[in-house]
Amino acid sequence: MTKYLFEANYVGEGIKGLMREGGTKRRAALVDTLNSVGGSLESFYYAFGDTDVLGVFDIPDQASAAALSLIVNSSGSVNVRLKPLLTPEDIDDAAKKTPTYRAPGQ
Repeated sequence: MTKYLFEANYVGEGIKGLMREGGTKRRAALVDTLNSVGGSLESFYYAFGDTDVLGVFDIPDQASAAALSLIVNSSGSVNVRLKPLLTPEDIDDAAKKTPTYRAPGQ
């Protein structure tokens, strides 16, 4: 499973739907959506300012994460952004790799 940080903003009818349904029902809807692709919700918070809602979920693979992003964003009611999260051990593994690279202009 891969953990993802999600940040989302409600837009247009999405804001009205949130006000009508309330926060707990929208969280439950996300849990149902994650369950449908074998994922699970770790944390979920509402905020104000640049981001309306954020949290962390686990999902089995990148294709499932992409499908989730596509279906939510295609609704036109929510704009969601996903960021894969890496563990310190993931960074340890990355630091051991030695890819070749040529910087631009060199």
